[in-house]
Amino acid sequence: PAGVAADARGNVYVADLGNFTIRKITPAGAVTTLAGAAGMQGSVDGTGSAARFHVAAGIAVDAAGNAFVADYGTRTIRKVTPAGVVTTLAGTAFVPGTADGTGPDARFNRPTSLAVDSTGNLLVADAESPTIRKVTPAGVVTTVAGTPGVAGILLGAAPRFSSPQSVTVAGDSIIIIDNRAILRLRHAGH
Repeated sequence: PAGVAADARGNVYVADLGNFTIRKITPAGAVTTLAGAAGMQGSVDGTGSAARFHVAAGIAVDAAGNAFVADYGTRTIRKVTPAGVVTTLAGTAFVPGTADGTGPDARFNRPTSLAVDSTGNLLVADAESPTIRKVTPAGVVTTVAGTPGVAGILLGAAPRFSSPQSVTVAGDSIIIIDNRAILRLRHAGH
């Protein structure tokens, strides 16, 4: 398991990296595979066991119970509905880059972690860009902080990151773990 998130009902969702699956654990401890098939790696949109993930690293859940997955291996952001329907929200499988855009026109290098803000936008740690990206529910991707292709930790109005590995939202801030440092950015986009 590489990532974990919980919904408002107490269900826990796990990005099971080694099995290429998304697992759901109920408050009673019942474990099911929501999407993907153990041992079956790839990048396929579909329902339940017909879907494929490559390296599901990070996971977050919105207020509606949709799980979002940072598929590190395919360089995409995937959406998994409560019924297990998997679609690619942003990025194109196995096509790296740093381009902002909508849906398949956006590019990620290595999305490792994501979080949902109070308005349903995703904040994504794109480790090898090294940037923090925002993805709207419609799949519009913009760079929130960092300079694509320029690494190093720099604080201030134009921050830079070394290799952001984890991101979460706390109130009006984005909290980032980057190269042995915990950084906080103000987040006005919610």
